[in-house]
Amino acid sequence: MYQYDEYDQRIVDERVAQFADQTRRYLAGELTEDEFRPLRLQNGLYIQRHAPMLRIAVPYGNLNSKQLRTLGHIARTYDRGYGHITTRQNVQFNWPRLEDVPEILDQLAKVQMHAIQTSGNCIRNVTSDPFAGVAADEIVDPRPWCEILRQWSTFHPEFAFLPRKFKIAVNGAKEDRAVIRVHDIGLDIVHNAAGELGFRVLVGGGLGRTPIIGEEVAAFVPWQQILNYCEAILRVYNLHGRRDNAYKARIKILVKALGVPEFARQVEEEFAHLKDGPSTLTQAEIDRVAGRFNDPVLSALAQDAGYRARLAEDKAFAAWARRNVRNHRVQGYASVVLSLKPYGVAPGDLTADQFDAVAELADRYAFGEVRSTHEQNIVLASVREADLFALWQEARAIGLATPNIGLLTDIISCPGGDFCALANAKSIPIANAIQDRFDNLDYLFDIGELEINISGCMNACGHHHVGHIGILGVDKNGEEFYQVTIGGDQGNQTTLGKVIGPSFAAAEMPDVISSLINNFIDNRQDDERFIDTVRRIGVESFKTRVYAERTARLEAKEIAHV
Repeated sequence: MYQYDEYDQRIVDERVAQFADQTRRYLAGELTEDEFRPLRLQNGLYIQRHAPMLRIAVPYGNLNSKQLRTLGHIARTYDRGYGHITTRQNVQFNWPRLEDVPEILDQLAKVQMHAIQTSGNCIRNVTSDPFAGVAADEIVDPRPWCEILRQWSTFHPEFAFLPRKFKIAVNGAKEDRAVIRVHDIGLDIVHNAAGELGFRVLVGGGLGRTPIIGEEVAAFVPWQQILNYCEAILRVYNLHGRRDNAYKARIKILVKALGVPEFARQVEEEFAHLKDGPSTLTQAEIDRVAGRFNDPVLSALAQDAGYRARLAEDKAFAAWARRNVRNHRVQGYASVVLSLKPYGVAPGDLTADQFDAVAELADRYAFGEVRSTHEQNIVLASVREADLFALWQEARAIGLATPNIGLLTDIISCPGGDFCALANAKSIPIANAIQDRFDNLDYLFDIGELEINISGCMNACGHHHVGHIGILGVDKNGEEFYQVTIGGDQGNQTTLGKVIGPSFAAAEMPDVISSLINNFIDNRQDDERFIDTVRRIGVESFKTRVYAERTARLEAKEIAHV
């Protein structure tokens, strides 16, 4: 976990004081709405459907127990008793009063947190692998590189007012768990043939209204030059990105318009001016930043016989361990995913008491550290195998041990029309209705790995394009309908799903999912995953099954009313 130095703390403290004065002047009528709007956005404060929404930055998803307790206190004192983990690893509160936000930011600053650049047309929170530093397949820990990017991009004067928001993700493992192919810049830490460390650079990925998979613009950029190279990319974007049309302002549109070879040529031309310039990294700088991570020093432990005995004798514990426990790079330890997807709860929500309880679990079992994931769950990165059974029991007591990680009910969902002013349709009730339909754990285990992602509008905060099954809320003459895609995927084979046909009413969605699952079960081979069956047999048979069964249901309904 990165620890602020005096410069980090001073920057955050000064921003708190600035925003307190800006809010005071706005409430006193000294600033107009138009004057206050960019100031509040620079501090993560949106005006949403019902109230202001405060988005708090969680750099690359890393949190400590003290920060969790502060988030719980904010939820309890200034909100309605809960907070929300977002698909960019941040935390959102949906009900704070504007008058309270300066005080909230002050309390966050005391635990080294802030809301800087969580909104606005600037470089947003850098995201990464929630298992960074402990993953068994890791090449290089990406967190120090993420932190260097955070420090470089915070208040960067040249990139404070880009054509649109800008998102960077960093992956340091063989398996891409940061979804770098759907980010404006995706950085993959690699070694070249000579064994030197550097970055493979992808540009122009993104979801939203125009989903595009990012493409490689550089196979290898030496680590010393990575800030210079990112700066070159952003300069080309800042110069040519469209500011006349918000729907065409993202870098993915520019890359598509220019073509990857021409975009890369312009980046290389700009990079030639920047190479070896002031932003060139040195080993001393890397060491400085890496040295501010206070990670626990772990020594290998003997495999715990008690843990294995519990697995053999306790079916429920074994099911949880199978879905929610991951291998760790150090023998005798494991990483644990706490599911924020119990039945009947909005995906990603934590109550104030649960924030506190997770902090207790982190202190007791995980060296005081947790990670937020873009799948809207919580990770305890390093837990001794010997503690897993006790941890499971305590996690069950607070409702965070549902053994559904990677299964159908581990649904990613945006806040949708219940909170978001941009949403065309609600997404949380759809997620809950699907969870209700598939509430049999044995059946979920039989279905196997399946990702359902739901967005309430084209902005795709629920990442529906890369869900094995994607659901998009759409508005039709004031009524909410839902468009379905299948075949999307994240990770090393990131793929965009295909729309199967006309949209469905909200009440139809559990039946639609059932039709898709039944078609999968009828066609899968051996232990094939849903996504692999879709790839093998194509979309058409799923489409045919869904609409045929829909027609049958509608006809049966008509007959019943005759």
